[in-house]
Amino acid sequence: MLRGIDVSSFQSTFDTDGLSFVFIKATEGRSYVNPRLSHQTKLARDAGCVVGFYHFLWPGNLTAQAEYFVSKAPEKAGDILAVDWETTGDGTHATNAEKDRFIREVKKLRPHHRVVLYTNRNFWLNVDTTSYAGDALWIADYVSAGKPRIKAKWRFHQYTDSPLDKDVADFASKSALREWATP
Repeated sequence: MLRGIDVSSFQSTFDTDGLSFVFIKATEGRSYVNPRLSHQTKLARDAGCVVGFYHFLWPGNLTAQAEYFVSKAPEKAGDILAVDWETTGDGTHATNAEKDRFIREVKKLRPHHRVVLYTNRNFWLNVDTTSYAGDALWIADYVSAGKPRIKAKWRFHQYTDSPLDKDVADFASKSALREWATP
């Protein structure tokens, strides 16, 4: 298991010691860009981490959201792109069809990048009806690292949010992750 973290604008800086990967919030909806995106990207890249970027998905305007995300997320070979599918600040969430369409749209716009689905265990088990996760599932379930309580194949597991979001990846080595991330 490889260790990693995911960060948003709430983390002005972070320690990369011992990390193999970092996911960074890039965008949300059609108007928000993480103001720390450039700094966080440089920090992760300088540490030699595999870097991923995620978009917090809102219902509606899927093509516009996908275009916005790929226009703001840095583009480098081997970067991973992710959609964060969960309940929004106003209590809504994108439908299964919207989630699936967003993933497909991002894959079309950035065909040489892996696109993964981030969601929590409750959404995966009780909201998701299609089980479509693009190239991989990134599951949030706050239990022992690498032991999410789902039967589906996963590649990334967010196992805690204290003191920050910590993750593991199901790869034998950082080079194996880097190879997978560069299709």
